[in-house]
Amino acid sequence: MTTQPTTAGEPWRDPAADPGERVRALMSRMTLREKLAQLYGVWVGIDSGGEMAPHQHDFVDAAVDFDDLVRHGIGQLTRAFGTRPVDPVIGAHSLARTQRQIVTSSRFGIPAVVHEECLTGLAAWQATVYPAPLSWGATFDPDLIRRMAAKIGRTMRELGVHQGLAPVLDVARDLRWGRVEETIGEDPYLVGTIGSAYVAGLESSGVIATLKHFVGYSASRAGRNLAPVSAGPREIADVLLPPFELALRAGARSVMNTYTDVDGVPGAADPTLLTDLLRGTYGFDGTVVADYFSVAFLHRLHGVAADRADAARQAITAGIDVELPTMDCYGEPLLAAVEEGAVDVAAVDRALERVLRQKCELGLLDAGWAPEFPEEIDLDDAESRALAREVAERSIVLLHNDGTLPLSPGTRVAVVGPRADTPGAMLGCYSFPLHVGVHHPDVPFGVSVPTVLEALRGSYDVEYALGCPVTGGDDEGIAQAVAACADASVCVAVLGDRAGLFGGGTSGEGCDAADLRLPGRQEELLDALLDTGKPVVLVLLSGRPYELSRQLPRLAAVVCGFYPGEEGAGALADVIAGRLNPAGRLPVSFPAAGASQPSTYLAAPLGRRSEVSTVDPSPLFPFGHGLSYAPVTWLDVSATGSLWPTDGVCRVRVTLRNDHQREASEVVQVYLHDPVAEVARPERQLIAARRVSLPAGETCVLEIALHADLTSYTGRAGHRRVDPGDVELRVGTSSEQIVTTLHCTLTGPGRVVGFDRVLTPEFSL
Repeated sequence: MTTQPTTAGEPWRDPAADPGERVRALMSRMTLREKLAQLYGVWVGIDSGGEMAPHQHDFVDAAVDFDDLVRHGIGQLTRAFGTRPVDPVIGAHSLARTQRQIVTSSRFGIPAVVHEECLTGLAAWQATVYPAPLSWGATFDPDLIRRMAAKIGRTMRELGVHQGLAPVLDVARDLRWGRVEETIGEDPYLVGTIGSAYVAGLESSGVIATLKHFVGYSASRAGRNLAPVSAGPREIADVLLPPFELALRAGARSVMNTYTDVDGVPGAADPTLLTDLLRGTYGFDGTVVADYFSVAFLHRLHGVAADRADAARQAITAGIDVELPTMDCYGEPLLAAVEEGAVDVAAVDRALERVLRQKCELGLLDAGWAPEFPEEIDLDDAESRALAREVAERSIVLLHNDGTLPLSPGTRVAVVGPRADTPGAMLGCYSFPLHVGVHHPDVPFGVSVPTVLEALRGSYDVEYALGCPVTGGDDEGIAQAVAACADASVCVAVLGDRAGLFGGGTSGEGCDAADLRLPGRQEELLDALLDTGKPVVLVLLSGRPYELSRQLPRLAAVVCGFYPGEEGAGALADVIAGRLNPAGRLPVSFPAAGASQPSTYLAAPLGRRSEVSTVDPSPLFPFGHGLSYAPVTWLDVSATGSLWPTDGVCRVRVTLRNDHQREASEVVQVYLHDPVAEVARPERQLIAARRVSLPAGETCVLEIALHADLTSYTGRAGHRRVDPGDVELRVGTSSEQIVTTLHCTLTGPGRVVGFDRVLTPEFSL
C-alpha cells in the first residue's frame, strides 16, 4: 500500500530520475520551517532512558508536542532501540508506527533517518555485544572486522535503522583518557586500516557509517574529556587525520564533529575543518551530524556563542548539517535567525540538499515507500555469537609467560579479583547493558555473558574469592583472597576496569584517570597474592593499559583482554588452557616506570629515553607486542633493492615457517625510520602490518609493496612531502622487537602529495 498517495506522482518520487533533480524539485516546494525540520533529530523517550550524560536534559524542551512537530517532518529519529530496554520486535513495530505517523502527518511524507550507536554491536536490548574497538585493534585483522561490521549492519537494517554512529577514529594520544577503550589504538595506520574495514562492512549492508570525532578529540590536555586541544598542524595532519582519510575512501557517508576546541576553536564551529578540509580538500559529499548537544555546547560550555540562535548560526555556517540528538538550536532559534537575516537561507539549503540526497540514496523519497519490520528476529543469533567469539579469540594478548601457561586440566586454581565473576567485566561503556541497562537494574542483560570464573570451572578445580571491588574494599577481603590461595597450585587474578560513563566507571566516556596505576586497591591485592609465593597469572580486563612494572618480575603470566565482549570469557579460558594459541597484539603500549606517563610510541627522538631527562618513557610492553605458544620462525627478510624511487615502490619479502604441530599466527610489522627530515618525526612509525596464519609445518612468503607515498610527512611549509634520502625499514614483531632493518635510499626529486596519495601497502602471499 502506498504511504504517500498525494505525492506519488511527483518527480522527486521517481527512483529512476537523477537524484540531484529529485532533490531540487522537492526543495523548491518546501517552506523554511519544513526545510529546518529535516535538519534535526528528535529523541523520543529521552526522559525515560536515565541520565546517560551530563546536560542530557538541559537541552530538551519538555513542551515539544511530537504530534505537532511531525506536521513539518522530521530529519532523524534518535535511538529508537538504544534509549531503554525494548523487545526488538515490539520496538520495530513501534518504530514503523512512528515512521507512518511522520509520513502521513507531513505535507511531503518524508520518512526520518533512524540512527543508533553501534560501537560494540547494535546498542539494543538482546543484541550481540561484540568486543570493544580496542580489541578490534588487537586483532590486526581488517578482514575480520569488516565481516563483523557487515553482520552488525544487516541486523540494523532488519530493524529499520539507517545510520550507525561508529567507528571512532580518534588515535589515542594520552592513555589516561577515559575513551581509550573506544579507540582502535595509538597508531594512525592501525586505526585507519581497521576503522576503514569497519566502515566498508557497515556500508556494504546499506547502513551509513558515521566517522567520529572529526578531529582532535583524543588529543585533549592531560587526557581529560572535552578538555582543550593544543595539537599543532603537523600532529593533526600526520597522526590524527589519516584514519579519517582512509575511512572516507572506504565509503563513509557521514562524519560527526569533535566536542573539543583545537587552539581555541570548537569543532562544531570550525569551517576550516568541516567545510574547507572535509568538503574542499577531501571532496566529501555526505552529511555532517553534530555530536550530541555539541551545537548547544557552543553557547553553554565553550562560551563562543551568545545564545542558541548564535550557536545555530555558527554551526550551520561551519558545515554541520544535522543537529543531534534532538531539536534545540536548529528549531525555533535557527528559524528566527534566518527570518531576521542573521543566517543566509543558502546555508540552510546547502545542508538540506545533503540530507535529502542521502534520504534519496536510502530510498526514503521513493513512491510507495513503507516501513518494514520483522515479525520475529534473533539479535544474538549463532552467526553473531560466532563472530563475537572469533574477534575475541584474535584479540586476546599474551603479554608475559614464564612457562606457567597453559595450565594443565584439573589444576587446583584460586580465581581471585573483582573482574572474575561479573558479566560486565567483558563489556565496554557503549555496550547496551552498561550504557543503558544500568539505568534499568530490574531488567536482565538480555544476552548471555559468561564470566571468567564460569569459563574456568569447566576445566579446573576452582576456589573463588573477590579480594576487593574495582574501587574500594577492605583488608578482610584481601585476606580472604590470600586464604583462597592456600591449597591452590596457581592463582588467576582477574583485575582491571569497570566500564561506565561520566563517573560510573574507571574507564569510559568521562571516566578519565589521574594516573595509570590499577584502580582502587587492586595493586595492593595483587601484591598480597604475589607474596603467597604461588604462581600468579594476571588476567587484565580493561579499557586502557596499566603500569605493572613493579609486579611483572614476580608474575608468572599476564593475559590481556580489552573488553572482549560476550564471548570473551570463553576465549580467555581457551588461552589459559592452551586450547587457543594466543594471537592478539597490543594496539597500545603499556607504560613502564612512572604511573602518569601519557606518551605513546609515536615519539620523536627527544621524546624517547635520553640523557637530558631523568624520566624514562620506555614501555613495559611495546606497541605491537604479543606472545604465542607456537611462535613463528622468521627465515628471511629482504628487499628487492636498496634504491627506492620517490614515486615508486619498494618490495619487501618476508619468509616465515611454522615449526609446530598446531596452527600459528604472526603479525608482520614494518616501521619507517627517517634519520633526517625537515621536522622532528617519530623515531619509528608503522607503515604496514599483515596477519599471517600458517598451518602446522607450513612455510609462506609474504610480499609487501610499499609506495614511497607512505614515507610522506608534513614539512615546514605545511605541505605533505616525500623526500629523497636514506630511510630504514624496520621489520619485526613489535615496535621494539625488530627482526631485520633494511636500509633504502629514496631517489629522484622530492614530491608534494595530497589526499590522493597512496595510503596503504599492497600484500600478497
